[in-house]
Amino acid sequence: MADDDDNPFNGDTELAVKTKPKTKRPPLYKVLLLNDDFTPMEFVVMVLERFFGMNHAQAFEIMLTVHKKGLAVVGVFSYEIAETKVQQVMEMARQNQHPLQCTMERE
Repeated sequence: MADDDDNPFNGDTELAVKTKPKTKRPPLYKVLLLNDDFTPMEFVVMVLERFFGMNHAQAFEIMLTVHKKGLAVVGVFSYEIAETKVQQVMEMARQNQHPLQCTMERE
């Protein structure tokens, strides 16, 4: 029989407890389209369909919101995706010589 000194479970034992670090979700960013008096409505609808995956009816509704209210949130994404979407819209507008503005802000 082993003496008590050989028993690893005897005496002062420390219990190792694994704690899960609380990971915060990364902040999300709203992508906004801003109204102007020059960009054709059809172009805005095309941008919404192409870059934001909207069907024609959804894109038309958002375009009307931008037109009537001056701006609309067109999507909420992680920082990197929001930044990419803004760049894509701005580049497409520039290539087509439209003053359409697209921005992002933290949600």
